[in-house]
Amino acid sequence: MKELRYLNKYFIKYKYSFLLGIIITIIAQIFSLFTPKLISKSFNEIEAFSKSKALDTSIISQQLISNILLIIATTIIAGFLTFLMRQTLIVMSRHIEFDLKNEVFRQYENLSQNFYKQNRTGDLMNRISEDVSKVRMYVGPAVMYTINTFIRFSIVIGYMYNVSPRLTLYTILPLPVLSYCIFKLSSEINKRSTTFQQFLSKVSSYTQEVFSGIRVVKAYSLENQNQAIITDLANESKSKSLSLAKVQSLFGPLMIALIGVSNLVVIYFGGLMYIHGTIKSIGTIAEFILYVNMLTWPVASLGWVSSMVQEAEASQKRLNEFLKIVPEIQNKNTNRSKIEGSISFDNVSYTYEDTHIKALQSVTFTVNKGETLAILGKTGSGKSTIISLISRLYDINNGQILIDNKEISQLNLFDLRNSIGVVPQDAFLFSDSIKNNIKFGKEDATDSEVEAAAKSAVVHDNIIGFNKGYDTILGERGITLSGGQKQRVSIARAIIKNPAILLFDDCLSAVDTETEEAILNNLYEICKNKTTIIVSHRVSSAKNADKIIILEDGKIIEQGTHNQLINQEGYYAALYLKQLSEKELL
Repeated sequence: MKELRYLNKYFIKYKYSFLLGIIITIIAQIFSLFTPKLISKSFNEIEAFSKSKALDTSIISQQLISNILLIIATTIIAGFLTFLMRQTLIVMSRHIEFDLKNEVFRQYENLSQNFYKQNRTGDLMNRISEDVSKVRMYVGPAVMYTINTFIRFSIVIGYMYNVSPRLTLYTILPLPVLSYCIFKLSSEINKRSTTFQQFLSKVSSYTQEVFSGIRVVKAYSLENQNQAIITDLANESKSKSLSLAKVQSLFGPLMIALIGVSNLVVIYFGGLMYIHGTIKSIGTIAEFILYVNMLTWPVASLGWVSSMVQEAEASQKRLNEFLKIVPEIQNKNTNRSKIEGSISFDNVSYTYEDTHIKALQSVTFTVNKGETLAILGKTGSGKSTIISLISRLYDINNGQILIDNKEISQLNLFDLRNSIGVVPQDAFLFSDSIKNNIKFGKEDATDSEVEAAAKSAVVHDNIIGFNKGYDTILGERGITLSGGQKQRVSIARAIIKNPAILLFDDCLSAVDTETEEAILNNLYEICKNKTTIIVSHRVSSAKNADKIIILEDGKIIEQGTHNQLINQEGYYAALYLKQLSEKELL
C-alpha cells in the first residue's frame, strides 16, 4: 500500500464526499439488519403459535403480514441508501480519476525533452489510460466495498454476539483461514499484475510505432514480419493475462466455500444448542443463517477488492515513477515580464545527456532586437540545438544565454516561450482542420488573420484548392499534406502568433526555390521589428540576414554578413558557389 499513499491528497480534497459516503453506508447497514430480526421474530411467533393452540389464527396472520411489510419497507430504504452510497463514493472516484489524469498530463507537459527520448509513446499512453483506470477502481469500488465490508462486519458481528456469543464464535471460526488465503493470493496477484501491466505497455508501444510508421511498413512490404511480431507479443500478453486470471479466479470459489462452511457450522452447532436449551428459539438459528449470508457478499468481495488493490498498487507504482520526477526545466521566476527579443550567447557549451554528444562548444554571438541571424552548417553541426536552447527545451552545461540582458533561466518560462514562434525542422500538424492548426499559434485569431498568415507563408492557394478549404481535416501528423505544405502551414502558425522572436529551423527544405524566394520576401517584411533566427542549408535563405554564422562540430568557424563571408573564401563562399552553379544548371 506504500505506492497508494500518493492518493491520500485526493481523499483529503474530497473528504466531505468521503465522510458522507461512510455515514450513508452505516445507516444503510443498520436498516439492512432489520430483516434478520423480523424474520427471527416471525419464526418465534410461529413457534409460539404451534405450541399454544389457544392463540387466534387471525392474530398471527396479522403479525406476519406486519413483519413482511416492515421487511419490505426497511429493504427499500436500505436499497435506496445503498444507491446514494454508490452515487457518493463512485462519483468521488470519477472526480479523482479526472484530477489524476490532469496531473499526469501536466507532468507529461512539464517533463523535458530528455524524458521523451528515454520513454516510448505507447508506454506513456498506457499509463495515462490503463494505469489510471486501475487506480480509479481502487479509489472507487475497492474503497466503497472495503468500507461497506468493515461496517457490515462490525454491526453484524455485534448483533450476533448480543444474541449468542458462543454461536457467534463458532460462526467466525473460518475467518482466520480466509485471511491467510487472501494474504497469499494477494501477494501473487501483485507480482503477476505488475508483470502484465509492464508487458501491456510493450505491446502498446510497438503497435503505436507501427501505426505511426505505416507508410514505411507498406513501402518496404513488411506487413507479414510485423504481423508475426505482433502475434508473438499478443500470445505472450495472453499468457501473462491468463496467468493473472488463474490466480484471481481462485477467490470466488474459495469465499463461497468458506461461507458454506459457516452456514453448516451455524446449523450444526445452533441445532445442538437449541436441543440442549442453550438457545431458546429456533428463530435464532434462522437469524444467524441470514447474518452469515449477509456476510457472503462482503467476504466474497474481499477477493475482488484485494485483486483491485494489488492491481492499483502496481499501476500507481508505474505512475509514481515519473510523477515524482522533478522536471529538469524549472520556472524560477513567476513574475510576468515582456520579452523584447535581443539574444546573446556567451561561451555556451551543451552536451546531450543521452548520447553524450558535444553539440555546442564555446559558442558566442549576439542578435539585437529586430535583427535577423542565419545559421548554416553541415548536418549535426549544432544548428537545431541553438534553437532548442533559446526555447529553453534544454538547459546549457556551460556559459550563459541572455535574453534582453537577463539570464534565460531567470525569465518567466511562460513569458519566454509565449514570446517565441518556432517552426521546427520536422513540421508537426495535429489531426484537426487546417484552420485550427494555424490558429494553434493564436487561438482567438479571426478568419481574416488566418488567411493573412497563410498568404504570407505562400500556402493560401494550396488550401483553397481543397474541397473544404481551411476546414479540411488533416490526417495524423498532417499526413494529408505534402512535406512542403506542412512546412508552410507551420510557418503560418508561427507568423499568426506575432511573437517578439521567430525561430525557423530549416523549415524551407521541402519547398522549391521559387516558393522559397516568395516566402523569404514575405518573412523579411514581417520580421522587420522581430528578432529572427533562420537555420538553413541554403545560402538563398541566409544571404539577406543581418548576420550569418557557420557551425562545424558545434563551433563557430565563420561569421559576418553575406558579402563579408563571400570574400573570405571559406565554407560559406564554397557553398554559395556550389549552390549557384546548381541553380544555373536547373
